[in-house]
Amino acid sequence: MNPRERIARRVARIFKDGDVVNLGIGLPTSVANYVPDEVHIVLHSENGFTRVGPAPEPGQEDPDIVDAGGMPVTILPGGCCFDSATSFAIIRGGHLAATVLGALEVDQEGNLANWMIPGKLVPGMGGAMDLVAGARKVIIAMEHVTKNGDPKIVEKCDLPLTGARKVNLIVTELGFMEVTPDGILLRELAPGVTVEEIQSKTGATLILPDQIGVMTA
Repeated sequence: MNPRERIARRVARIFKDGDVVNLGIGLPTSVANYVPDEVHIVLHSENGFTRVGPAPEPGQEDPDIVDAGGMPVTILPGGCCFDSATSFAIIRGGHLAATVLGALEVDQEGNLANWMIPGKLVPGMGGAMDLVAGARKVIIAMEHVTKNGDPKIVEKCDLPLTGARKVNLIVTELGFMEVTPDGILLRELAPGVTVEEIQSKTGATLILPDQIGVMTA
């Protein structure tokens, strides 16, 4: 199993029946492919529809049905489309049980930086600031380190913040973590990963409970 699939599969197991969930651009969108059949949630797309379904089969893509990142998706029965004002009323009105986002940096206080890449021209943070402010739970789904091997989980974010003290859970290919008032608690380790390995790739000191679970997909 590749790292990104492992992350998406673990995130998909967080939700419970009835949750309305927004999936951010990139890795988070793939979570829709792994929601367990017995769990019935409503996936919200920032660009204006609900009941996002799995990616279509090759050749079955509809150019008019795309997620907020422009990638082809499906709409499940009961889904509906609406304008941007309604979409953001859902977000800002506190109607999302959770949002799943990628990150450039997350720190031990739950601060999130996920939009400004130094040296690169980017269009802006999009709806991410609204999502982290409006969702009742913020879940970060990301690979544990950068392409250069630098930790993405740090003591203090250096990049401009998307949201302050908003992150609740972090899922990477190495483990499942919870942001607490005391710091980042390591709840689960991926199979074959040791505490020493995940700590060596983390820029903040992880809190270790008496018992650490196994992160299964």
